[in-house]
Amino acid sequence: MAGFRSLARQVRDPDCDTALRRYSLRKCLERFAPYGHRATWDHLCVRHGFGPEDRELDPARLVAALEELEEARAVWLAYEEEFAARRRREKHGGLRGLAALDDWHRDVWGGNGVVRCGDPAVHPKDPLPVVVRRLVAALGRGPAEECPVCAGTRIAWGGGSGEEWYGPVCGDCGVEVPRAVLTPRVLARAREAHGRPLVSAA
Repeated sequence: MAGFRSLARQVRDPDCDTALRRYSLRKCLERFAPYGHRATWDHLCVRHGFGPEDRELDPARLVAALEELEEARAVWLAYEEEFAARRRREKHGGLRGLAALDDWHRDVWGGNGVVRCGDPAVHPKDPLPVVVRRLVAALGRGPAEECPVCAGTRIAWGGGSGEEWYGPVCGDCGVEVPRAVLTPRVLARAREAHGRPLVSAA
C-alpha cells in the first residue's frame, strides 16, 4: 500500500494522466484527512476550484490542493513528535496514566479526523494549515470557552446512538471539538442543551 509521500509524487508527476493524479490525491486523504475523508475532499475542491467528480481538470489545481494538504500534515506530524517526546519523558519519570487529552490523541494518531466535521459540506473555510495550527495551539493552552478553530461560542452536543461522534460540536464551523480543550462550564452547557426537550410534554 502506497504511503502519503509516494502518492504525493504521483500527484505531481506530469507523466501520469490527470485522472490518476486526481485519484492519487484522493488516496492521500486515506493517510491524512484533518476533517475526515469526505469533508477534507469537499474543502480541497471548494478552495482549489474543481468539482468532486471532475476527472479532467487543471493539474496545477491538484498540485495546489496537495501543497495545502502537505503543509497541514507537516504541522500535525511536528505536533505528534512533540507529543511522543513528552510521553517518553513522563514515562521515564514514572507517570504512566493517560489524561483525557491523551486518550483523544490516541484516537486521531496520524492526523485523520483531528478536526473532524460530521457534515462533509460544513467545515472551516480557512486553509487547512491555519486550522491545524489553531488546534495545536489550543491543545497546548488548555481548556477555553470557545471553539479552538474559529473562536465561535455556539458549542452544542452532537451525536447519539449509532453515531460515531458523541460530544461537543461547533455550531459555527462544524468541527467536532476535543472535550479536553473546552472548560467544564462549556461542556455542561452543551450537554444541558442537548438533553433539553424541544417541546414541553402535555
